[in-house]
Amino acid sequence: MNIEEKADSPLKQQLRSVIFGTETPAGKRFDITLMVCIVLSVILIFIDTIEHINSRYGDYISIAEWTFTVFFTVEYILRLYCSLNRLHYARSFFGVVDLVSILPSYLGLIFPGANVALALRVLRLFRVFRVLKLLRYLSDGNLLIKAMMQSSRKVFIFFFSVSLIIMVLSVVMYVVEGPNNGFTSIPKSMYWTVVTITTVGYGDITPQTPLGQGIAALTMLIGYSIIAIPTGILTAEISHEMVRTRDLRKCSNCGKKGHDNDAEYCNHCGSELEKL
Repeated sequence: MNIEEKADSPLKQQLRSVIFGTETPAGKRFDITLMVCIVLSVILIFIDTIEHINSRYGDYISIAEWTFTVFFTVEYILRLYCSLNRLHYARSFFGVVDLVSILPSYLGLIFPGANVALALRVLRLFRVFRVLKLLRYLSDGNLLIKAMMQSSRKVFIFFFSVSLIIMVLSVVMYVVEGPNNGFTSIPKSMYWTVVTITTVGYGDITPQTPLGQGIAALTMLIGYSIIAIPTGILTAEISHEMVRTRDLRKCSNCGKKGHDNDAEYCNHCGSELEKL
């Protein structure tokens, strides 16, 4: 126990063990209760967007939403009160999400329509990582992020090249088809090209002339030929990052390398591995 904790009142220490103590029985019960409330509040926000439900049960949903808002407000205030470093919590990801999830309700009292932003409360579901102890799997997420950052320059060059192809094809289709066939402007043609080259094909704009249909077929073939390129780039970087990460996992006891990312013990001598 550090000096700051010794200076705290027993009430603050008890609150901290409940609100931030994910390992304590009371903390686990609090986390589970919090997650249930978050899930219920998100469900209410979702079903409130259904018109016939809103018109029939809107008042009850509003009361329930305000109940959850008051609960989350009290929780946020208590977190600030018992936190060892209030500024650190307030500026952390979960601190910002906690604040953003309650602000729209109060802003809606001043600015009508602001409570639509209550949908941001869905971000609080990220707390499931803490409740279900999934943080140990975030290393896999970090590996993916590192791979994406390493491949960002290659992917940027790829998308820049694709953008040039899209602009050229858009101009060609605008000239060939024209406004009479739905290609009323070059931006509209760009929309058609993007939809076609990504093989989505909404069908709201279709070429009518034989030449335009031939260009559309070429665009589809281009789409099929390039759509796998960014996937290949990212896959290669992920493989490279996995090899590099495995090499970093060296046992401090026997010196053996190449352990899996989620390994906790050395597969050679059985010693506990340091976490990355």
